[in-house]
Amino acid sequence: MSVSSTAVSAVSLPAAQPVERAAPERSINLTHLGVIVAGAAAIRLLVPVPAGLDDKSWSLLIVFLGALAGLVIQPAPMGVVFLSAITVAVITGTLTPAQALAGYSNNILWLIVIAFMFARAFVKTGLGRRIALLIIRRIGTSSLRLGYSLSLTDLVLAPVTASNTARAGAIVFPIAVSVSREFDSTPGPSASRIGAFLLFTAYQANLVTSALFLTAMASNPLAAEFARQIANVDISWSGWLAASSVPGLVSFLVVPYAIYKLLPPEIQHTPQAKRYADSELERLGPASRQEQLLAVVFVTLAAVWGAQQLLGVDTTIAGLAGLCALLLAGVLKWDDVVGETRAWDTLVWWGAMMSLAAALNQSLVTKWFATLAGDSLAGWTALPALIALVVAYTYIHYAFAGQTAHVVALYPPFLTVAVALGAPPLLAALLLCFFSNLNSTLTHYSDGAAPIFYGSGYIEQRAWWRVGFYLSVLHLVIWLGVGLAWWKFLGIW
Repeated sequence: MSVSSTAVSAVSLPAAQPVERAAPERSINLTHLGVIVAGAAAIRLLVPVPAGLDDKSWSLLIVFLGALAGLVIQPAPMGVVFLSAITVAVITGTLTPAQALAGYSNNILWLIVIAFMFARAFVKTGLGRRIALLIIRRIGTSSLRLGYSLSLTDLVLAPVTASNTARAGAIVFPIAVSVSREFDSTPGPSASRIGAFLLFTAYQANLVTSALFLTAMASNPLAAEFARQIANVDISWSGWLAASSVPGLVSFLVVPYAIYKLLPPEIQHTPQAKRYADSELERLGPASRQEQLLAVVFVTLAAVWGAQQLLGVDTTIAGLAGLCALLLAGVLKWDDVVGETRAWDTLVWWGAMMSLAAALNQSLVTKWFATLAGDSLAGWTALPALIALVVAYTYIHYAFAGQTAHVVALYPPFLTVAVALGAPPLLAALLLCFFSNLNSTLTHYSDGAAPIFYGSGYIEQRAWWRVGFYLSVLHLVIWLGVGLAWWKFLGIW
């Protein structure tokens, strides 16, 4: 029901809307919560401490697995789950209060909050919509070019919008639906005229742009922080972009064309798209002062982030400076910042989760797991083992209904095993980072944006899964082919 409502709302109001707020809070499912707590307690009381772990490490692992079960089952909001987890850890003596709250001092956490605020500014001012319409007017003369127009819109906005759901769902999705209707393509029999192609292309392009930039998806900084803790590698904004640029550009160029062949639109030429863009731009009028200010701050911030290593400016501090500029210029109001509930919700649960993860990675658990997994892959050389881990990491996503849960559950152990088997730490960390986004090609429930696009009614589930699987193979070929060659050139391995 919620998915359909979201889709209908976006279709009927194609103009810029406020950045989506958190869904109305559901009641806590005490039954499911009780099962998780009882299961964790039973394991702690009845199962002996495994060889290779001490008592505190075993307790910490159980608390973490209980929190992870809460993340997947969702008996309560994630903030409630992780705050409860760190509270239990302190009460039981598993963590100190300082350890339980350490995650909130993480710079990356605040970078995510800042990116949410920029996403709100793009939607509030209408600059995101204007960019999309300008691109469509310029190159949207055929269905394929129109697909690239939507993809390019997402690419332009990606560096400063950590919510890929807000970027795709609040900005690109309404444009894609509106353009589809210009060609009398609506959900149902006429979806194949052009709508199915445009919406699926817009969604899939969003995954590629999410993999391109450290700040394009909320779980990217999370994975980068895990990489620092586990593999002792620092992935900067510019370092991420340098590594992703070549394979990412290939994927960005190839994916719309692949969808054009696998899910071909009946309409090939789209002169109406330019007329639609012209009429909408005329309605918008000249760019407002707020749009102009946001554009200046956006370009400046992207340039500073790109030259981070040269300038020596901390990424988070640069982001804070950009946010302050928007507030002082009146582009955003303080009420906008306070009202961006998804940002503060992310801060609460992400900080608590990072506290647990940091303590876990400093315990005996990491070494214990690496020993077990390493024994199962004994005899494999480093690179084939890493490739096998990446493929497994990708297709396990069929079992996940979100990218963040996937990263929290699997990124640390998979990276631990890869490094233990001798894979170059930075190469392993980056590959798993990139496929933490690209694995969402597979299903219509794979991340926050997928239900919005699927709920529109334009794309049948069978088509989504079929084409999504083909695209997952395409990404593996590109990133494990072109990507490995590029990273060899860069000296990453």
